[in-house]
Amino acid sequence: MLELFCNKSLLCLTIGLILTLNIRPLPALAQTATSSGPKVDAQFEQQVLEVLKRNPEVILETLQRYQRNQQLKAQKAQQDILTALNTDRKRAIGQSPTDGKGKILVIEFSDFQCPFCAKARTELNGLVAKYPDRVTLVYKHFPLTQIHNEAMNAALASWAAQQQGKFWQYHNALFDQQKTLNTNSYTSIATTLGLDLAKFDRDRKSPQAKAAVEADQRLGEALGIDGTPAIILNGELLSGAVPLAELEKLLPSK
Repeated sequence: MLELFCNKSLLCLTIGLILTLNIRPLPALAQTATSSGPKVDAQFEQQVLEVLKRNPEVILETLQRYQRNQQLKAQKAQQDILTALNTDRKRAIGQSPTDGKGKILVIEFSDFQCPFCAKARTELNGLVAKYPDRVTLVYKHFPLTQIHNEAMNAALASWAAQQQGKFWQYHNALFDQQKTLNTNSYTSIATTLGLDLAKFDRDRKSPQAKAAVEADQRLGEALGIDGTPAIILNGELLSGAVPLAELEKLLPSK
């Protein structure tokens, strides 16, 4: 069975129906004029559908060729961005929080409610602790708001903590409380860390906070990232909580 994932594409829906070999002409299509073109002649429509019905491989081959071309374009675009991030340190870091002092950048796209990101935190902390003079960890926000209802709020709060020099402490506290995050968590953590609460609240609700998180999201989306954690190391994009031993293997030789 051929499954098509098309993001509400009428064209793909039509192709899918044709491939099931259950196509019947829809009179409404023949009778309705649209702003994009003239009326469809019912007899001509029926002839086209019959040809496609008898030769579904033509549609399948065209679709597969289109998908291959799209994949190649996406891969090239992704590689161009990875190369730029690997060669332009300033662009790669931007305004993101960092940990470590090394020349090797490890860029992490993460979500504070993602359990796999919590696991990745342990592995990445281990990498930085072991190679503090070789590695710099760069944190990028990628809250999966469709499945994690507090992910965006947590990201905004961590950005506010960053403005007071406490991002990593706040980052760790969020992961420690990951299973119980709620609207009261953010002020509670800020209080424990001794943050200026008035400034903290202003910052996390500011357009600058939202813009910073969304900029990270756009970068991740441009890279084709659709889940967390995602890690960039030595020009490679990795998915999931990669073990420390595997991360070490990717470190460039001295």
